[in-house]
Amino acid sequence: MLTDLLDDPAPPPFALLARAGRPGVELLLGDVVDVDRLADIPLPEGNGDGATLALVPYRQLAERGFVCHDDGVPLRCLRVRSRVSLDRDEVLAVLAGGAVDVAPGGFDVPDEEYADIVGRVIRDEIGRGAGANFVIRRDYLARLSGPAPHAALRLFGRLLAGEPGAYWTFAVHADDQTLVGATPERHVSVDAGTVVMNPISGTYRVPAGGATADDLLRFLADPKETEELFMVVDEELKMMSAVCEDGGRVLGPYLKEMSHLIHTEYLLEGTTRLDVRDVLRETMFAPTVTGSPLENAARVITRYEAGGRGYYAGVAALIEHDGDRLTVDAPILIRTAYLDPDGTVRVPVGATLVRHSVAGHEVAETHAKAAGVLAALGVGAPAGRGAGRSPSPSFDDDPAIAAALTARNRTLAPFWLRPQGPDTRPALAGRSALIVDAEDRWTAMLAHLLRRLGMRAEVRRWDSVSAADVDAVDLVVSGPGPGDPRDLDDPRIARLHELVTARLAAGLPLLAVCLSHQVLAGMLGLPVGPLPQPYQGTQRPVSLFGHETRVGFYNTFAASVPARADLPDGLEIAAHPGTGEVFALRGSGFASVQFHLESILSADGVDLLAGLVTDVLAAAREGRAVGA
Repeated sequence: MLTDLLDDPAPPPFALLARAGRPGVELLLGDVVDVDRLADIPLPEGNGDGATLALVPYRQLAERGFVCHDDGVPLRCLRVRSRVSLDRDEVLAVLAGGAVDVAPGGFDVPDEEYADIVGRVIRDEIGRGAGANFVIRRDYLARLSGPAPHAALRLFGRLLAGEPGAYWTFAVHADDQTLVGATPERHVSVDAGTVVMNPISGTYRVPAGGATADDLLRFLADPKETEELFMVVDEELKMMSAVCEDGGRVLGPYLKEMSHLIHTEYLLEGTTRLDVRDVLRETMFAPTVTGSPLENAARVITRYEAGGRGYYAGVAALIEHDGDRLTVDAPILIRTAYLDPDGTVRVPVGATLVRHSVAGHEVAETHAKAAGVLAALGVGAPAGRGAGRSPSPSFDDDPAIAAALTARNRTLAPFWLRPQGPDTRPALAGRSALIVDAEDRWTAMLAHLLRRLGMRAEVRRWDSVSAADVDAVDLVVSGPGPGDPRDLDDPRIARLHELVTARLAAGLPLLAVCLSHQVLAGMLGLPVGPLPQPYQGTQRPVSLFGHETRVGFYNTFAASVPARADLPDGLEIAAHPGTGEVFALRGSGFASVQFHLESILSADGVDLLAGLVTDVLAAAREGRAVGA
């Protein structure tokens, strides 16, 4: 059948898929349908072998109300009517040889310009509280001579041979959309109600001489690479908490070994009753290709990227039947070449920019991420560990590497590393909480923790919360978000001020987290300003009202202890003894924390949350007023 596709001057729509953990190569043939929304994706009919392969573009992010360049790329579906399993070796034999005529080009954003973007994002975005990390893309552009679908088949064969560590190796031709790639990263899958996400971050560039254990150990000890992975785990736990009844258990970490790169990764696992299309919508899109918090990352991407992303950072979602249930397997569309009908070849790549990124290193990372696909195109170094490169051994069984990976979990929150059954605290059982979302879905994790503690928790967006909503609950949690807490011209910041002010004035229980903690601190008379160095994705030891612990910080601004003690009576302050940086506040019926109790970086987060909430509810029951 592959020979027929190669011989056909205008082959029909097809997809070739080699999926990790599955034997052989799947050949799918079918009909192309474009739809407007994820809810419109046509589901497979009956309980047989039917399937739908959906190519979800980045512009679909608009479904969640987030900003993005609208490049008009369609949400394209291949409704599968024929499906054949092919032997891998036979596929390689058929696709071996055969010219793919690609003229080399270069990046649309030159190295110097990309390095400048890295500096501006660190200074003007992360340095001003816009978020913890951002992924800015650039495209390698080349020219193809000859039909795109035939070239895609040949390139598929080369990637299948050269990228053995890929999660999916694929070639898809669906009318005017032709793409081929070897993506390392599952974004989300749902099988028998089990949701799995696979955050991958941290990148070791395999040198020409091959990787060594000593080099990998140095990479695994690099704080920048470690924090980068923890940040995306936290971000995907936000998504898991939104779609899974049991939040998400964290498994790993592991190595993901590719031909030119080695990454670190975790698996997140939970259960859901949602429609697979709802899971796809609620998890648009992976922080490893966007940033965090996601809504503001979308704004930052729109500011720094000149045009739309096409399918880059979107997903290819294969929806199938498993008995009477639907499954979905959706890898991220990265490490992919797009073969346009006019002969343009695009290979989009991006680097994850964090507070201590080095511009030159991020430029080099984009080159390395493009290398595998460019090698298959014939415009880079040969792909594969044995194809013109010194082979690297597999490090799966190396005891020192295994120990270094295991060590990463020693200070993490056990709550997220184990199955999460109920942990009802009698003082909290049945009490109600309203969590105000200030454009950061940490609130989904907070709600998950409060429900496990026995509370009834609801999350509401900052611009949809009324005074009646606030008055009707036992506890208000004013949540985190991006931005400058002093900027009252920002409607979101102004609304947080209003909500916190009203709750304090009424003497009703309040917990404020991160951005809202800064808002509260300013209202109580503490000076608030930018830190000398952002603490985005940093675990730090703190003394919290006599309790020593390690917690996760994601902040650019902080409150500090004032020079004179003109503060409300009864206010307790937990602060750094040297710098005066405020970690937490506590008073009659309220508490606030600068760090994230819900983060995987907060070792005792669930117990700290239970204690703080129990205290503020008890103070309210005693009828004490703020400052009394």
